Amino acid sequence: MLREILVRHSPLTPRRLAATLTLLTILLMAVALAGISVGSVSIPVGKMLGSLTGAEHLSEAERTILVSIRLPRLILAMLVGAGLSVAGLVFQALLRNPLAEPYILGISSGGTVGTLLAIAFSLGIVGTSLSSFAGSALVMLLVYGIAQRRGQMDTNTLLLAGVMTGAFFNAVVLLIIAVMNQELRNAFLWLMGNLSGATPEAIMTVGPFVLLSSVVLLVHAKNYNLIATGDESALQLGVNVRGVKRLSYLLGSLITGLVVSVSGVVGFVGLIIPHICRKLFGPDHRVLLPASFLLGATFLVLADILSRTVLAPAEIPVGAVTAAVGAPIFIYLLRRT
Repeated sequence: MLREILVRHSPLTPRRLAATLTLLTILLMAVALAGISVGSVSIPVGKMLGSLTGAEHLSEAERTILVSIRLPRLILAMLVGAGLSVAGLVFQALLRNPLAEPYILGISSGGTVGTLLAIAFSLGIVGTSLSSFAGSALVMLLVYGIAQRRGQMDTNTLLLAGVMTGAFFNAVVLLIIAVMNQELRNAFLWLMGNLSGATPEAIMTVGPFVLLSSVVLLVHAKNYNLIATGDESALQLGVNVRGVKRLSYLLGSLITGLVVSVSGVVGFVGLIIPHICRKLFGPDHRVLLPASFLLGATFLVLADILSRTVLAPAEIPVGAVTAAVGAPIFIYLLRRT
C-alpha cells in the first residue's frame, strides 16, 4: 500500500528529470563562464570562446591566468559546492531534519582539526585528505552516539550535540594554531573557507572520491524516499535501513573531510541548497540529489565570484559569503521547525 502511494504521488518522470537537469547544467555552465571571466584582470567571455576557434587571441598573461589560476579554482569551487550540497541533503534525509548539514553537525570542524594536524606534521595532500576524513568521521560517530536514546535517534539532541561538538573542535583548532608555528597561523585564513589555493594536485586527489561518493549516494535515492516515511516502513519494503545509513554516513563524512582538506570550512552550503531544491522540485530524492549536486556547484561558484569582487582587489574568504547567506536561512528554518 505504501509503495503504491509513493509511486502514485511521485513527481518524477523521465522528461521532467531530463528538463530539470538540463536547465541546471546550462545555468552552471553560464555561471562557470562568468567565474573564469571575472577578476582583477577581466577577460571577456567572447574573447575566451573565440580563442578556442582561433578567431581571437589571448595574450600569454591571460592564458596563464585562465589555465593556472581561474580554471583550477573554478573546478574546485564546483566540487566543493556539489559535495557539500549532496552530503547535507543525505544527512537531512537520514535524520529527517531540514537543519542537519555538515557544518551545523560539527563534521566540518572535525575535518578542520584533522587538516591542521596534517599541515603541522607536513603529511602532504594525500595525508591531509585522509587526516581530514578521519576527523570528520570521528565527529560523526560522536554526535551519532550522543543522540542515541534507547536505540532511537533523537534529532533535537543530535543537532545540539553537533553544535556543541563543533564548538569544542573549534576550540581545539584555536589551541593548535596558538601553539604551532607561524606557517600554521597563516593557514587560519584558508581554513575560514578559501579557494585561492586550488591546484591540479588537490583536484585530482579529492575530485574522483567526491564524484564517486556522490554517484553511490545517488544510487540510494529511492531508499532515502522510503526511509523518509520511517525506518519501520522502509524495513517492511525491503530496505536495509542500517546498512544504507552506515554507508551514507560514511560517504557523507568522506565528502566533508575531503572538501575541508582543500577548501577549509565552507559552511551552510549543505543547508541552503537542499532547502532551495525541495522548494523548487519537491521531496523526491531521485530529483533532489542530482539537482543539489548541480545547484550546489553553481552556488559556490557565485559565492566565489562575490568573494573576489566585493572588496576587489582584496579578497574575502568564500566561507564568509556562504555564512552571510546561510545564517539567516538557518534562523528562518529554526523558527519554522
